[in-house]
Formats: sequence, structure tokens, C-alpha cells
Amino acid sequence: MIGGVNPIAAGWFARRTSGWWDWPEDRLLAGKGDATVSVVLPALDEEPTVGLIVAGIRPLVKRGLVDEIVVVDSGSVDRTAEVAAAAGATVHHRDDILPDLGSYPGKGEVLWKALAVTTGDIVVYVDADLTDFQPHFVTGLLGPLLADPDIGMVKAFYDRPLLDVSAAGGGRVTELMARPLLNAYFPDLAGVVQPLAGEYAARRPVLCALPFDPGYGVETGLLVDAVRRFGLDSIAQVDLGARTHGHQDTAALGRMAASILHAVLSRVGLPGALSPELTQFRREDGRVVPVDTLVTGPRRPPMSTVAS
Repeated sequence: MIGGVNPIAAGWFARRTSGWWDWPEDRLLAGKGDATVSVVLPALDEEPTVGLIVAGIRPLVKRGLVDEIVVVDSGSVDRTAEVAAAAGATVHHRDDILPDLGSYPGKGEVLWKALAVTTGDIVVYVDADLTDFQPHFVTGLLGPLLADPDIGMVKAFYDRPLLDVSAAGGGRVTELMARPLLNAYFPDLAGVVQPLAGEYAARRPVLCALPFDPGYGVETGLLVDAVRRFGLDSIAQVDLGARTHGHQDTAALGRMAASILHAVLSRVGLPGALSPELTQFRREDGRVVPVDTLVTGPRRPPMSTVAS
């Protein structure tokens, strides 16, 4: 039990963990006041799912809980942008946001750039590949933020059917890379059930004060930096029930793990430069050949430091 190993993590878990069912919509509406909420979907070739997710969020706009839905396209080659717009989202292409600063590939880039084209006091990030989106994926994340001004960021956790033997755990990259790293280097975060969850919400000043890592290291970096900057009790987590989405092959998971390794080790302060490349292998025409991939890149600075 985390209580026997790390009482700080255990205490945080007890104080800052709730379920989506704890946050009914009438309670949220009563606590929302003048606050505005932006829901952001980072998207890359998500034509089959993005429209359904946007349509699922639209009733929250009608009821006054959400003020805008923004999809940031990370260079899709399918009809992601058209489908999202038709469903009612405002769509921006990554390259059109802050064009003077250029664009980089990866999830972290679109999450960071979304801050420049949204207006909400609270920003909710939702992955665009969910196959079973429910409105409580948004309302659950809003609950702690609207109820407690001391909370600056809320992480989701959920069961992942057909993927994990332990439904209460994280995905494969979480259990094999992120959780061991965080427990070793940042043990006070041991109570975070799914540190890599793509569903989370935060106050705009919190997000604008933090750097954004490239690629799949972004969630890990934001979590560690938010705790360092604002304290462990500024973070909460909410059980969203079950969530299903597309799964990636082992090689892709390896690249994700390498990005997360970079995000953690770059914050630990180990001497020496980290290699930005990961070498993997595949078979072509009967021969095994090496394949090198850049798994990290430039870290975007806090948006608060970027001139508009």
C-alpha cells in the first residue's frame, strides 16, 4: 500500500481523489459563476471518432457548462478537420497558430498552441481517438476545479477494457515506464493512478506558466512541473469509469516510452546530454535493418512568456 511506503502520496490520494459521479451537472453550474471553459481536442487523422466526440460535448455547451470546443489539427491527411467543423467545433491547423514560431510534430506542440487560440479560464484536454466518449469525461474533470480554488490541475483515470489485466492500472507504457520512473524520482506522485492520461483539465494561468514537452512526454512534464511550481495539493484526480480507444503496436509504444524517459530525466538533473534518437529494428526483404527515430525535440516555453 502506498500508505506504508509513502505517507505523503497516500495522504494526497485520500484527499484529492474523487469520481465523476461526485460532480453532477447542477452542482457544476452552481459553482461555475463567471468562469469560462474551453474543451480542446488534439487530433491527427481521427476522422472516425472526432466528430462523435464533438457532438457529445455540444450538449454541455447548450447547458452552459462549456463555452467553446476547439480542435487543433496536427497535420491530418484524412477528413479530421472537415468532420470536426461539421460537428460544431472551431478547427485550427497547427501550422496556422503562432506561425512566426514555426511548427514541430507531436502532441505537445498542439496542446501548447491550443492555449493561443482558446479563451477559457479553464482548459479541458480530451483525446480525439476515444471510441466511447461520454459527457462525464468533461464534467468529471471540471468538478474539482469549480469546487476548490486551490486546485489548479485535474488528471483523469479510468479502466481500459481489453488492454490491461489490471483494469485499475494504467496502460502498458504507464506500467512499464512512467510509473516506475515517477515512483523512483518523484515518489510523492506515487498516488497518481494514470499520469499519462490524455484527459485532464487545468486553469489557464497554470498551463501558461509551464513549458510543454514535445510529443508524448508532454503529460509527464506538465504533471511534474505543476507539482514543482504549485505544490502537490494543487493536483487532483477523478475516476472517469471506463475508456476505450485505438491501440498502438509495440514499436510505437517504445517511442512513447522513450519520450517519457526524456521528459523525466531532463527534470532530474542528471549530468550529460540525452540522446534525442531511439534505434529500433524491423525486417525488410528478409533482412533486419535499424530504424532511427527522433523521440524528443525543442521544448516550448511557458505561453505566458510568448508575445501575442
